Amino acid sequence: MSGGDMLDFEIRPNPTPVSAVERAALLAAPGFGRVFTDHMVTIRYAEGKGWYDARVEARGPIPMDPASAVLHYAQEIFEGLKAYRLADGSITMFRPEANAARFVDSARRMAMPELPPELFVDSLRRLVDIDRDWIPEGDGASLYLRPFMIASEVFLGVRPSNEYLYVVIASPAGSYFSGGVKPVTVWVSPDYTRAAPGGTGAAKCGGNYAASLAAQAEAIEAGCDQVVFLDAVERRYVDELGGMNVFFVYDDDTLVTPPLTGTILPGITRDALLTLAAEAGHRVEERPVSFADWEADAASGRLREAFACGTAAVITPIGRVKYPDGEFLVADGGQGPVTTALQQRLVDIQRGRAADEHGWVTRL
Repeated sequence: MSGGDMLDFEIRPNPTPVSAVERAALLAAPGFGRVFTDHMVTIRYAEGKGWYDARVEARGPIPMDPASAVLHYAQEIFEGLKAYRLADGSITMFRPEANAARFVDSARRMAMPELPPELFVDSLRRLVDIDRDWIPEGDGASLYLRPFMIASEVFLGVRPSNEYLYVVIASPAGSYFSGGVKPVTVWVSPDYTRAAPGGTGAAKCGGNYAASLAAQAEAIEAGCDQVVFLDAVERRYVDELGGMNVFFVYDDDTLVTPPLTGTILPGITRDALLTLAAEAGHRVEERPVSFADWEADAASGRLREAFACGTAAVITPIGRVKYPDGEFLVADGGQGPVTTALQQRLVDIQRGRAADEHGWVTRL
């Protein structure tokens, strides 16, 4: 398949789908990432052949040889986005083209074939269409979509694979915060870093997340919800959380977020918030913020709010910061008005309650 062509999907409906009664029970309290729909998308790639064998089929195990390259050399990338059921019953996705572009960037960094963006978006449409009954209703509910690609060639040797498998699975999700949004406590890791310049920090690959798990465990042991990573060179500047970008709100209405220097994932929620904050009249800056300044500005009152953002939780206020030598509050430790307003504005666009002036919402 060339970049401008589109594959025909073979549709193989699941012969034993979950019953309507059982599905309704699962959708009543799906949690996050634990319940999955009836189908999945698979597309294969081979060097010299391109993309082929596109299918929508019953979700099930992937046959895999123990010498499959992904198991030994970690050539793997993924994405995460959501489909929503709006009040009028229609189905939408938020900025799938941005996820498609980031998937291409991640593939390029990991020496993997680039899936054409139009095929990426088409694969999402196909899965959402056949499993639309799995999209839960209610504010905060969504169908989480997980496209990923793995190296599937059977060989041992340090080189890019010649064969790949692209898959999309879907998981109905309730509100990320079942009891309402609550400020989180974060742990600033003294020993671990997420990514170094020239590394894979800007790629959405599994290795980045595996490398964060020890630090996240350290955070939990310290009584925190999430870990914050400092830069790998000077150990001074805030990079991002284990799975979210971070913003700071100052008393002069300036919003600051660390710059994309190759060590930070270019979050799609982050990008949307930069636009919405500027439209709301805030001065927006992408510049380094040192941990020392974070603490000093919180103590002086210059820093009014801090929050993290990502697809799963959208916006999460940061209330308390801990580190080996102490801790501090951001303002009064609660959720601030700027965080609240930006969260509401973004969610209203995603849910069709506000005009989509940027072409972010794709209707299915």
